[in-house]
Amino acid sequence: MDMNEIKEIFFQECEEQLAELESGLLKMNDGDRDPETVNAVFRAVHSIKGGAGAFGLDDLVAFAHVFETTLDCVRSNKLEPTQDVLKVMLKSADVLADLTNAARDGGSVDESRSRGLVKELEALANGELPKQSAATEAPAAKPVTVAAAPAPKPTDDSGFQPIPFSFDDFSGEEEAGSDLPTYEITFKPRSDLYSKGNDATLLLRDLSRLGEMSCYCNMDALPGLDEVDPEAAYFYWNLTLKTDRGEDAVRTVFEFAEWDCDLDVIATETNAVASASEELPMIPVPFDLSILDDGAAEAPAEQPKSDAAAAVAAAETASNVTQMTAAAARVEKKESAAAAAASAAAAAQNNAAAGQTIRVDLDRVDRLINLVGELVINQAMLSQSVIENDTTGTSSINMGLEELQQLTREIQDSVMAIRAQPVKPVFQRMSRIVREIADMTGKTIRLITEGENTEVDKTVIDKLAEPLTHMIRNAVDHGIETPEKRAAAGKNVEGTVRLTAKHRSGRILIELADDGAGINREKVKQKAIANDLIPSDSNLTDEEIDNLIFLPGFSTADKISDISGRGVGMDVVKRSIQALGGRINITSRPGQGSVFTMSLPLTLAVLDGMVVTVAGQTLVVPLTAIVETLQPEAAAIHSFGASHRLISIRNSFCPLVDVGRILNFRATQANPVEGVALLVESEGGGQRALMVDAIQGQRQVVIKSLEANYTHVPGIAAATILGDGRVALILDVDAVVGASRGQALRQEVSLAAVG
Repeated sequence: MDMNEIKEIFFQECEEQLAELESGLLKMNDGDRDPETVNAVFRAVHSIKGGAGAFGLDDLVAFAHVFETTLDCVRSNKLEPTQDVLKVMLKSADVLADLTNAARDGGSVDESRSRGLVKELEALANGELPKQSAATEAPAAKPVTVAAAPAPKPTDDSGFQPIPFSFDDFSGEEEAGSDLPTYEITFKPRSDLYSKGNDATLLLRDLSRLGEMSCYCNMDALPGLDEVDPEAAYFYWNLTLKTDRGEDAVRTVFEFAEWDCDLDVIATETNAVASASEELPMIPVPFDLSILDDGAAEAPAEQPKSDAAAAVAAAETASNVTQMTAAAARVEKKESAAAAAASAAAAAQNNAAAGQTIRVDLDRVDRLINLVGELVINQAMLSQSVIENDTTGTSSINMGLEELQQLTREIQDSVMAIRAQPVKPVFQRMSRIVREIADMTGKTIRLITEGENTEVDKTVIDKLAEPLTHMIRNAVDHGIETPEKRAAAGKNVEGTVRLTAKHRSGRILIELADDGAGINREKVKQKAIANDLIPSDSNLTDEEIDNLIFLPGFSTADKISDISGRGVGMDVVKRSIQALGGRINITSRPGQGSVFTMSLPLTLAVLDGMVVTVAGQTLVVPLTAIVETLQPEAAAIHSFGASHRLISIRNSFCPLVDVGRILNFRATQANPVEGVALLVESEGGGQRALMVDAIQGQRQVVIKSLEANYTHVPGIAAATILGDGRVALILDVDAVVGASRGQALRQEVSLAAVG
């Protein structure tokens, strides 16, 4: 595995951590003060920082460190996570995501925005901890005398010369804060620590921020250069730390490395540094790693190095030797201390082990799905062939085919489940859009999400982002009023946008609702007339007026802005939803808000359908659209106008739609009594009876894109291959019903005019 693949794994993990970060911050914003939620947010930023440090992503590391410091103040109850604080943190999460994307894709980030957020984060931490901020800074570095050593002799033929260090005894002078609790820490990394992307230098630097620290690096185990194993760990450190943060804060620094090192933390009232230096040949250095943040890791050559700089040099030497392949270590999944502890507790209690996951390239899954689709087609063809040549229906071949059909269905369901993913990632991305548009418009808006764990095919999820983005922007910019208008109307100045996902009848319903002003139908109609989108004398229903916003080029914005006004957006939404085989519906109440409902198929690969015959053509009607089937009787058929008919179903009337006539399969309408009616749900919520000639049966079919292989055909959603090898067209129920509704509406208008 090359470095690019390893780096890609890191960025995939970053996506998971960023999702966890935003999810936790949103919970905190809703009032969740559970310590585990705060710890999860902190761990997410800490993990990103640690991995970014292994790859030398300095900008990402620097911002994540400031973010992490402020989160640590919240975690230690020194900073109250108020709404204002969380607003800054949510923006910081957005910038952290931008920095991650820039590091991955090579883009750029708004430096002024990131610098401004850095100042805000620092102000939050310093403002809440004015006294502690000075105490947590690393102590000023003091010069250390380095005695000259005689030139060493080569130890082998390679010419390698070990460099002995000879320091004057470190006196450990009394400094401010000497009465603070003292901890003796022994930190012995194992090779696994480096192979998982951790860095001893960064750990020691973070530890130094807790208070005053002295460091002794033991290099006795370091072999000759020709014997160095780049994946081994040769150094360990003895540290003395004075801090009032407590032992838990010390161990938290090593939270992600504790299982890959030997760590001892002992609280003591005496300084055992001097005695330790007498027993072991170590390098005593008071540790000040704050210079890493200032970018001054090295002192000028003509000046003696400070003991802090010497410590950095020693630590970096250790890191350089033992971390030559540290970045390659990202192959292994980083396991947090909390996860390991939870796993151990679960094992102790004999609970079920947590499910394991693997990363699989999406192309491989797509290929598997395509192969399963071909298997379904071949199974259907084999069954058709046997049926045509065996009339007994009881042969062993028929029995075997039934078992094969069941197994094929189970395999197909299992493969489709692999692609099924929750809509949570898409919903979380909408939170950022709401925040950004709200800031641009000066509105206060809260996004509420429900049903985030509702699963749908990944192909559908990938294509949901664009229409949802346009709809969110429309709801925030046009739907929600300004705080002043909301207050004048007696509403809460904070607007609410609710995003919901749920399963219904084999489809997924996604609703976007706002509590804004609703659709101003008079304004919408006048705008459509002014833009020549409809005639000035149009007599439209409320539903038709609402649907005008989906027309290309339509916009109610009075002026063009960065958000809206160019007439593109909602028409893109409708086209995108229709391309997914879905439909969108609007309900709006003036002064109370609007609800946009999208109905989408759970998958774009297969569907259960009813195979029917229309004017000699074979069509497939999606089973999820069919409410019931019935055989019309002559007494139930009623004429309506010159060319329309109604069918009476349980004391109600439903329009009859001749599918063959709508699709131009025949020039005249068929006799309903001689066919079969399929009762379906229309886009507007009403019912229509689709008239077909006959029903062949119910089958599961593999969807093949008609647009990709041929061209778009009105009224046809896709195509499939039947068991006999013939191509059958999959009916676009909404398009057919929409066409018939338009004709009926025109007839109704003329009748009203006559009456």
